[in-house]
Amino acid sequence: METIILFAPLLGALITGFGWKLIGEKTGQILATALVMLAAVLSWVVFLSFDGETQQITVLRWIDSGSLGAEWGIRLDRMTAIMLIVVNSVSALVHLYSFGYMAHDENWTDDEPYRARFFAYLSFFTFAMLMLVTSDNLIQMFFGWEGVGVASYLLIGFYWKKQSASAAAIKAFVVNRVGDFGFLLGIALIYFLTDSVRFDDIFAAVPKLAETGFTFLGIEWTAANLIGVLLFIGAMGKSAQLFLHTWLPDAMEGPTPVSALIHAATMVTAGVFLVCRMSPLYEVAPEAKMMIVYIGGFTAFFAATVGLVQNDIKRVIAYSTCSQLGYMFVAAGVGLYPVAMFHLFTHAFFKAMLFLGAGSVIHATHHEQDMRWYGGLRKKIPVTFWAMMIGTLAITGVGIPLTYIGFAGFISKDAVIEGAYVGAPAIVFWLLVVGALMTSFYSWRLIFLTFFGENRAHLKPADDHHGHHAHGHDDHAHHHEPHESPMVMLIPLIVLAFGAVFAGMLWKEAFFGHAEHVLEWFHGAIAMTTMVEDHGAMVALMDAAHHVPTWVKLAPFVAMLTGLALAWVMYIRKPELPAKIAAEQNTLYQFLLNKWYFDELYNFLFVRPAMALGRFLWKRGDGNVIDGTINGIAMGIIPFFTRLAGRLQSGYVFHYAFAMVLGIVVLVTWMSLSGSH
Repeated sequence: METIILFAPLLGALITGFGWKLIGEKTGQILATALVMLAAVLSWVVFLSFDGETQQITVLRWIDSGSLGAEWGIRLDRMTAIMLIVVNSVSALVHLYSFGYMAHDENWTDDEPYRARFFAYLSFFTFAMLMLVTSDNLIQMFFGWEGVGVASYLLIGFYWKKQSASAAAIKAFVVNRVGDFGFLLGIALIYFLTDSVRFDDIFAAVPKLAETGFTFLGIEWTAANLIGVLLFIGAMGKSAQLFLHTWLPDAMEGPTPVSALIHAATMVTAGVFLVCRMSPLYEVAPEAKMMIVYIGGFTAFFAATVGLVQNDIKRVIAYSTCSQLGYMFVAAGVGLYPVAMFHLFTHAFFKAMLFLGAGSVIHATHHEQDMRWYGGLRKKIPVTFWAMMIGTLAITGVGIPLTYIGFAGFISKDAVIEGAYVGAPAIVFWLLVVGALMTSFYSWRLIFLTFFGENRAHLKPADDHHGHHAHGHDDHAHHHEPHESPMVMLIPLIVLAFGAVFAGMLWKEAFFGHAEHVLEWFHGAIAMTTMVEDHGAMVALMDAAHHVPTWVKLAPFVAMLTGLALAWVMYIRKPELPAKIAAEQNTLYQFLLNKWYFDELYNFLFVRPAMALGRFLWKRGDGNVIDGTINGIAMGIIPFFTRLAGRLQSGYVFHYAFAMVLGIVVLVTWMSLSGSH
């Protein structure tokens, strides 16, 4: 069953991608979707029937070179089971949704096989992600890691005829390579010190890594801390953490189903999965864990501030993803790995639903993405409205305070914040609380701008080309009457709504219940089990998180209400207020609108110098030195020697005989003078 789960999407990708001419494009789409749905159903069977005992299923022998051995295998434990349902469930629903969303795409003509290509890419991405989460060693994980990188490059740049999409795909690829270099160094160091890349061998060598000293970049490290930092740099790239986050908002250039699959539920959570998978190592790497806590906290805050002022509906949700990933890393950094996985699990449902809901809004409004030209859509697209409402209630954390009754995000986000209060520095705790307030504000801002008030489509300037207006619509297109999406797009929203409502309450005990119960449920899949003796740090931490002061438990709820109230005042009660505040605080507004100027800074520090070096090597190196000097010399000397050699080849036998005799005379003379015998 596990091998079917792993290979069904690959089979769908190969048949749809290479065989669509034989079976037809429509059949290819249906086949790819059916195979991913099969994998999703079997994933739920595995998840619900799994007893927790770690299983290792070898698929084939892969690398066998000296002491380096890496099988292609499936490591089935509780963490794998969780990731299987997250990846396959969201992927199956995205495949289904894409039937409607990609049916008539104005970037392509109907005779181009773009649908077959799109579904093949989606299925290939799903396979690469499954390979990552089922890996039993770091080489296989890295293979899957790079596989999702390739697939995301293909999907982000799917509209390759658009310059912005091509640029976004290249940007995602290049920024991820920076993180991947750190990951690769971490794998190399682990192999150098433990002589293995298998997880079981690495975890067995953890006490040795904790004691081994190392000098790197002139700093003294323990091996565990250095490896922890290098692996986290890889996670920062994939999970769009601060400094390596710049690719994520640009990746919204891909079709909306891609945003839901890659940037909500699967690829961006790979970094969180990596940290939780390597939890035995991180338990003996306190400095690396503290770095994770701080980066996570500041990412949660930074992305939330930028999300406040974005106008593109997909970019608001993209920054929201970036922010929520920060929360997950804080939980992992303080050592509450089950809580990090809990937020990853619930976030997959409500964030995928928000992205697919946004896609439904874009579909309804004739490919308009700028929220300033929405308004009053709740009566036109009621199913989409309620789906987006449920997603917003989940992400902002609506529930009954001091209980565990509420939407999915209410329970998992509160668990993260309570854990941060116990295990993280005070500044990180407050960054998360303020982040929760801003999350509430920008989420409700999105709802109010999109679904409430008067429709503002007619106010859009004729020369305004925000969002996907470049899809080739005429200027009258924004007067197009909004309409509800087809049923094939609404069913995934309805299914995800159940996850957004119930996932937190159903699995709260498993992820964030009594510490011993969580230990038993995870059954060795995370490092908590190594800390059981004498109620070790992990167990004590989880118990302490349950007994934080009442004001800490209420803080995220109060923050949510404050954000909601502010958004209501500014976008329903006094809609003229935001423009007034933006004008008064123009410097701050521009700072946030330009995403803290990270892109401009990187352009100045890295892109321009690289381009200047390239130009110098081209003009001076290639142009002047190679073309000018070397080629110039070659053009003069070689013809001279050619002419000389040509004269020697006269074609007369007596000339050649004379040359031979002359050669013998020279040889005899040299031997006589040198005294050689």
